[in-house]
Amino acid sequence: MSDAAVSPKLAQLIETVKQLTVLELADLVHALEKEFGVSAAAVAAPAGAAAPAAAEAPTSFKVTLTAGGANKIAVIKVVRELLGLGLADAKGFVEGAPKVVKEGLEKAPAEELAKKLKDAGAEVKIEGT
Repeated sequence: MSDAAVSPKLAQLIETVKQLTVLELADLVHALEKEFGVSAAAVAAPAGAAAPAAAEAPTSFKVTLTAGGANKIAVIKVVRELLGLGLADAKGFVEGAPKVVKEGLEKAPAEELAKKLKDAGAEVKIEGT
């Protein structure tokens, strides 16, 4: 954009943006993305730069049962409920830990699932995918 094409209103906005700190600028970008339902990464980032950004903020999570814990019976009950398994299959699942319980979850459902298992006494790990 050439200087001749910039309106006084835009010139003032540009000067204001120049005075922002890096953190304030990042907050501004996030607020604009939220307000307009767009992503600046798709427009501004080169094709190779998009992958590292995705690695920093995963959008899909998997919950892994790492150990049944001291109260395996309670964990088996929760696994049966969550996965719809029979008693023998749920017992085998828990005793065969580490095992992935569910994949492709958003963060909140993954944390909720992990909490149910932890409350029953299981050891659980949440990983971004």
